[in-house]
Parts: sequence; structure tokens; C-alpha cells
Amino acid sequence: MLRPHRTPARSRMPIAVACSAALAAGLLAGAGTATAKPAKPGPKAGSKVVGYFIDWGIYGRNYYVKNIETSGSADKLTHINYAFGNVVDGKCAMGDPWADTDRPHSAEESVDGVADTADQPLAGSFNQLRKLKELHPDLKVIWSFGGWTWSGGFGEAAKDPKAFAESCYNLVENSKWADVFDGIDIDWEYPNACGLTCDTSGRKAFKDLMGALRERFGKRQLVTAAITADASPGGRIDAADYAGAAKYVDWYNPMTYDYFGAWDATTAPHSPLYPYPGIANPVFNASSTIAKLKSLGIPSSKLLLGLGFYGRGWTGVTQSEPGGTATGAAPGTYEAGYEDYKVLKTKCPANGTVGGTAYAKCGDEWWSYDTPETVKGKMKYKNAQGLGGTFFWELSGDTPDGELIKAIN
Repeated sequence: MLRPHRTPARSRMPIAVACSAALAAGLLAGAGTATAKPAKPGPKAGSKVVGYFIDWGIYGRNYYVKNIETSGSADKLTHINYAFGNVVDGKCAMGDPWADTDRPHSAEESVDGVADTADQPLAGSFNQLRKLKELHPDLKVIWSFGGWTWSGGFGEAAKDPKAFAESCYNLVENSKWADVFDGIDIDWEYPNACGLTCDTSGRKAFKDLMGALRERFGKRQLVTAAITADASPGGRIDAADYAGAAKYVDWYNPMTYDYFGAWDATTAPHSPLYPYPGIANPVFNASSTIAKLKSLGIPSSKLLLGLGFYGRGWTGVTQSEPGGTATGAAPGTYEAGYEDYKVLKTKCPANGTVGGTAYAKCGDEWWSYDTPETVKGKMKYKNAQGLGGTFFWELSGDTPDGELIKAIN
């Protein structure tokens, strides 16, 4: 069972922010003078690099918008998906107002090394994203709504798509932060199927919702969606009209990770690119997902390849290769069975590859995750398939110097 982990930390830990003054002298803390770079033309086909920034990362993870700059990731990204906004009573709503718009940032935490003041109209991560965009005029930011935990609200939204779209537009385009966002992303897990809860809004609901969003946001703003990677016959891809909705979106982010995890009795890489001998489900891999979506008539240019900047792991394992039995989930920093790449590369270095991704056995723990080498292999696949680019979950999982995002580029 595909169980994407992307949920706000307030309700898990994860399972399966006006007018600020212009960048004062453009000084990055301890980094000398920073000047805004001239805007570049839009990304060429196949070159989109979309990274999720999680609003709860500023808490236990101590990952701020500033880290996107200091890691070198801002230079590599074309788009940031800001996760997550909520869906409440059929309308778009703030996810965490304190993190998003209210929390003051110290000089050390700020993109430009300038501390927030008590009287400024906007603080929080929204204001920091504004500062980041001033340094990178070509960078686009998209506000993502839903996720694993907050997808339950989409069923109500689907009853009146136009009212939902109007609420989303009014929130995303609020005058206090309208310049921060370049569009909206919908992460509905899953329309007319089961995720954390089960949706029964019907096969047409997703298409109607995306159509209403496109009509309200118009052609200039981005409208995107994260979608299921379940290519099983009669599975979640078949449950909704993703092909019909494709004409309304700029692109889809098929979540080609979390195919397997510690909810399974035996070990398996959670983000295989290809099937491999002994795989428990032969369509639980990225190439099968992409093939299924393309077979529905969705253009390759509207499909991005998903990467996880994290691993999933088991404990009580004796077998080095995939398919070994386990006694449960391996311990993780934030969640059992889940760990960031930046931790795993040292804690449990990869010592095998299968299906185009990596795995590692250390002691009685078994982990699967992508490495710079396997990311490069996936980029070859992305290019060969003519896909629109790459997206990943999520920025704080990478090393402080951005090893994985550099491999994408």
C-alpha cells in the first residue's frame, strides 16, 4: 500500500510569512555582500527542479529558508513548494500562521542577516521567502495545500469547486504576501480513494476542482498537483480523472516514493526506479507509474520525476538483499522507519543497489534511500523519457552543502 509520509509534524511525526525593507545592503550573515541575480528565462523543458520546504522544519529540525541559500540549493531550484496550507470547511486555510507569517527571525536565522523588527507587516517564513526571491528573481514559490494529514478537507471542497477556488485565490493572493507566491499546488491524498481517510467524491471531482482553480488563477499563475504513484490495475490512478485534469495543470508531481516501508513485513527499497527480481509488487516503481500516466495521454512534459531525500528502514533484519524479514521499523530521529539522507549517509552508508536505487544493511537495520549516484541514474531516465523535470521531498533531508540537489543538476 502506498503511504506517502508528507504530513505536517503537528499531527504526526510523518507517516508511509509587506512590505519588508529591501535587502539591507544585501548582506548574508557572515557571507559578505550578496547581490540579486538577474532574472533568467523560464526553465527549459525537462529542467524544472521543484523542492518542498516544510513549514514545521523551523522547529525541531532548525531548517530555515536561509538554509536553502547557504546550502547552495537556491541556485539549483527553479521552484519551491511551500508545505502545507490546510483545507477547512471546503476552503483553503493557513497551515501554521506562527511559522508562516508571524514568527520573528533573528539576524542569524534570516536570509539577509537582518533581524525582523516588531513593527514590520510580515514576518515568518513568508517574509524570508520574499528575501530569497529578491536574491534569485527567477525562483518561483508555490503554496501547496493538503498533504497526507490534511487531505480530508478536499471532499467538502469538491462539493463547490468554484467556492473553493475563490477561497484559495483570496488566500494565496492576499496583499500582504501576494508577491511571495506564483501559484498553488494541490496535494490531495487521494481523490475518490483512501489515504489517511477515504474519499467518496467521485471520479470527476479532481478534474472539476483543478478546472475551477485554473479558471480562477488564470493562465499567468501556476496550478500544479502532487498525485498518487499507484499504477495498480484499478488502483488510485484509475480512481480519478488525472488525464482529464491534465489540461488544467502546468505539471503533475507523481509521488514516486514510499512504495514500500516498515508497514510491510519484508524489506524493499521505497523508491525503486525499475522493478527487480523478487519485488513484492511489480508496478510499485517509478517507471511503471510514469508509463501508466503516459498511457492515459498525459504529456511527458507535464510529469516530473519524484525523489525522496530520506530513507525508510526496518530492524531485526538478517538478510542483506531486499526481501528479508524484519521485526519492525528501524529507529529514526523524527519517526520510526524514517530518516533523512544527511543522517543515513554516515549512520548506515549504502552498500548495495537494486532497481535503480540504493540500500544499506548495518547491524540488524536495513535502509533504502537514494544517493548522489542513484539520483544521477534517475536523471538519465528522466531525460530519456522527456519528463518535465524533477521534484523532491524535502529540502531539509539533504546535506548542509546540498549533495542530492547537486546530483539532480
